[in-house]
This record gives sequence, structure tokens and C-alpha cells, in this order.
Amino acid sequence: MHTRRTDVASVTAWVDDATMAPSMHNAQPWKFRYVPAFDVLHLRMDTTRSMPRTDPTRRGMHISCGAALFNLRVAVAHSGWSTDVRLLPDPDDPTLLATVVFAECDVSDALSSLYPAIDRRRSSREPFTDEPVPEALLDGLKGAARSEGAAMSVLGDWQVDSVIDVVREAEQDETLSPDIREEITRWTGSGNGVSDGIPAYAFGPRHHGGRAPVRDFAVGRKVPDRRSADFEQTPCLAVLGTSEDNPRGWLLGGQALERVLLQSTLDGLSTSLNSQALERPELRWLLRDPHSPSTSAFPQMLLRLGYGPAVPPTPRRAVSDVLDVDRGTSSP
Repeated sequence: MHTRRTDVASVTAWVDDATMAPSMHNAQPWKFRYVPAFDVLHLRMDTTRSMPRTDPTRRGMHISCGAALFNLRVAVAHSGWSTDVRLLPDPDDPTLLATVVFAECDVSDALSSLYPAIDRRRSSREPFTDEPVPEALLDGLKGAARSEGAAMSVLGDWQVDSVIDVVREAEQDETLSPDIREEITRWTGSGNGVSDGIPAYAFGPRHHGGRAPVRDFAVGRKVPDRRSADFEQTPCLAVLGTSEDNPRGWLLGGQALERVLLQSTLDGLSTSLNSQALERPELRWLLRDPHSPSTSAFPQMLLRLGYGPAVPPTPRRAVSDVLDVDRGTSSP
């Protein structure tokens, strides 16, 4: 039972933290609506930010919104509240991804310890060192994924070779598809003053050598003063998977992904996401480990983990652009 309600200022701050989540091409495809009369927050998918060529099923949009939902849960816990989350509450409204009801919580929530990482987390396209990631840290990240109903598998040497081949094939397909290149160009290479997309400064260097699979968002465009660099020869790669391959599974995968990323940040690791091969169904299944448990049967994201330099943040939309406060009282 509620002892008191939240307020608009608190919910606004929580949503602001939620928007720090990663998203496909930094499109930030989320919209929130808070109804103070019922103390309920709605999370919707912003379909104006869809990518029909590279994300035709909107799987990536669901994963992105799931990551934002997890950030919200962490921010709420940090403030001493708990969340009651219902995923996909209305079968007739597929854009309504979740409803969140808040309650005061006297017991410290384990989620709150992740809060400092929300603002520090970055997606890096810089080279990492070849220093191995300790098994203890990898085991902790696997546990983070499990706690959100997903699984993370760290790839062995032969699996890394196979994954790199799959990513290279995806890169080749992308190069040969003008429709895909046009869609990527829309969301990348933005200049100052733009609040979404991946700016050119976040492209990272051109791949000169090494085996790490890092997506090149330049897509053949010339980027002034862009350097080239050698990447790691023995990249630490992991695949995050779920037991379901549907909107609910994608939302769970997004939450698990963000939990892994926040824990990685606290552990001092740099992280890089690669959805390139996963955007092609016929390539995506090649990333599936037939010996993996059912909890990771469906690959959702390829992660690169390691130790790299600090990188600047990518732009974010203002919270006023993604949060509506409904002052009505007719329905939640």
C-alpha cells in the first residue's frame, strides 16, 4: 500500500536517468507519460524513430526501451522507492510497453548500488587493450544477466572467429545496400546541437588492424581528422540471449543488457555493443550457441568487453521532449 504518492519532480528526475540508456543508433525511441492522479507511469515506443530497414520487427526498439526501463528502476530504487512493473499490459496497444507503479520502500534495494554507473556508462568504439577480463568479473556479469531472466555467454576462441566472420558478412551486406546506408546516415554523423543519433566524434578510429568487431558508422563517408588505430587481437566477446524471441523477451533482454552494462561500468570495464549481425535474421542465428541453455536460446546483443580509454557521452534528448504529464483524472 502507498503511504504517500510520488511527485512530478521525482518522476521527472527518474525519467531523466532512464534516458541515459543506450539505444540503436542512439535514436532514443521512448516516450513516457505520467498520470499523477493514479501515480502511474507509462512507457511507450516512439514509432516515429523506427528503422524499417535495419530493425523491421522493432526488436531493437524494444531492447532500447527495456534498457531505459531498467535505468528507471535503478533510479527509483536509489531514491528509496520500489517499482511494480507490468510489461505489455494492453494486448490491443503494442506500443504501450510497460506501466510502472511506485511504492515507498524501507529496505535498501540491490539495484540502488548501480545508480552511480548510469551517468558514467558509455558505448565505446575505441581500441581496448589485450589485457584479459578476469573470470570473476565475467561471472558477475553472467549473474547480472541471470537476475533479469536472460543469459550471457562469453565466447571461446573458435566462437570468436566464427562471430567475426558473421560480422564481416554483415558489414559487406550493409555496404552493398543503399537503403540501409541511407537509414544509417540519417542517424549518424550529426553535428553540434543535435540531441540524438551518433555524432561523428563518437565513431571512433578507422580499423587499421586487430580482430575486434567494431561497427564503422562512417559507412564510406569522409570524417575530417579521423585517425586509424589497431584494435585488440584477442577481443573479449559475449552474446546476451533470452528464452523468448518476442516483444516480452526483447524487453527482458534490454533490461538484462543494461544491468550488465552498468555492472561492467562499476567494474571499470569499457563496453561496446554490436547489433550489426543481429539485424539480419539469417546471420543472427549463426551467433546462436546450440549448447547454450534455454535462457539464452535467442541471441539479442553482441557485447565487447575490455579495458579502454574514457570516451565522451553521446547527446540526449531533453526530458521535456520524452515525458508528458497528464493532469486529467479520467483514466490511468
